[in-house]
Amino acid sequence: MATLQRNAQKLFYYARNAMRDIAPQALFRRRLGRLLDQARLPDRSVRERLNYYNNLQDGFAPSPNAVRISRLPSDRSMYYYDLKEFARYFDPELRIDLKFGDVVRVPKVPSIVKSRPIAGENRNAILFKLNKFRHFHMPADDVAFADKLPIAVWRGDLNNPIRTLLLEAARDLPFCDVGSPKPKAPPEYRKPYLSIDQQRRYRYIISLEGNDVATNLKWIMSSNSLCLMPPPTYETWFAERQLEPNIHYVPLQPDFADLAERVRHLERHPAEAERIVVAANAYCRTFADERAEQAICLLVLYKYFVLSGQIKPDPDVWRYISG
Repeated sequence: MATLQRNAQKLFYYARNAMRDIAPQALFRRRLGRLLDQARLPDRSVRERLNYYNNLQDGFAPSPNAVRISRLPSDRSMYYYDLKEFARYFDPELRIDLKFGDVVRVPKVPSIVKSRPIAGENRNAILFKLNKFRHFHMPADDVAFADKLPIAVWRGDLNNPIRTLLLEAARDLPFCDVGSPKPKAPPEYRKPYLSIDQQRRYRYIISLEGNDVATNLKWIMSSNSLCLMPPPTYETWFAERQLEPNIHYVPLQPDFADLAERVRHLERHPAEAERIVVAANAYCRTFADERAEQAICLLVLYKYFVLSGQIKPDPDVWRYISG
């Protein structure tokens, strides 16, 4: 049932965006001024978040490789549609530097990206809500923490050495069900596939970064299960840098030597575990206000085009952005 519903959502996603591409684009551009006025929401977090994602302060020039809005690459269709959803309100001749896919290095020029490293100077990596259909899938969970199985679970591809470390560390722990459902995984690490609903039957779900961020982090934190993970090293629109250990998730050592101790402690202190689940749920609700999400996306691009010298700032909008 969940798979059928998800497939229907994907069909709707593509149909809606395809219709937007077919419609006369001038109709969207005429709405920019009104949308910018509406985007100046009184909620202070809107301005804070847009300046977190796009924390550029100085003017810059787009690189020779920047692409026009009218020529955005469509080979990664979900990235294309997520960016075009808001870029279509601007002049199609405006140019954007961008990097689609899993970005693990900060671009040399200010660029729109899905992910960026947390450590160091990352100002040139401007976060945008890309591939959101996959990364911001947070289905409701109606099973209480206390009613879940007292087991830690993980499933995924072995595309990162830290994932193999987990399987080594947890191999002989009776309260762990970890493994890879991929056919190419070594036999000793292979476990049957588990859907999101099946994984959420367990109290503890381990989240591990892959090529960049952990895809499962959002749906774990929005569930009634508890997220266990090493501190993140990459971030996306979810602002993983702002997650606090022992507040929003339970931290694990990179070698997972403390995994058994962590689970035993949480089993002895269920109130502590449930407090973290509540805080994680509250963090996820930050992204549930669609009006705010759309306002921030629009303003992130607007700030990019102003600082790149491609459009003149509207005094009221720029005053709002600057605080």
